[in-house]
Amino acid sequence: MEEIEFNHTLPIQIRFNDVDKFGHVNNTVYFSFYDLGKTEYFGSVCPDVDWERDGIVVVHIEADFVSQIYGSDHIAVQTAVTEIGTKSFHLVQRVIDTETHDIKCICRSVMVTFDLIKHESKPLTKEWIEAICKFEGRDLRKKKIPLG
Repeated sequence: MEEIEFNHTLPIQIRFNDVDKFGHVNNTVYFSFYDLGKTEYFGSVCPDVDWERDGIVVVHIEADFVSQIYGSDHIAVQTAVTEIGTKSFHLVQRVIDTETHDIKCICRSVMVTFDLIKHESKPLTKEWIEAICKFEGRDLRKKKIPLG
């Protein structure tokens, strides 16, 4: 994985029903962990998030499962925005063991901001872009390449 600094970490409590009959967290549950990380990231980093109006939806997602998580493990999900476009942005997330720092799973996704009232995509606000870039410590905006 490319070298990414994760400035946002959310501890996750593993629930009894997250564990399958093989004694480890079922792969489908990881996406719930990632959703929790995304929600907390944007709620704490971006100003004036209105969850009644501002949607952030997944348009592409992929995950690499590195090693199993067991019910007794202590884990956290880490989230970083790696690129920002006009209406979309790229996220990298990973689940780690908080005691050993082993990576359990890595997730890459493309997200789009969505107007929940009008039911259409919308541009990221200038305030959100600036807040994310400041939080991540670098300019993440896609550079426009002139044609011709």
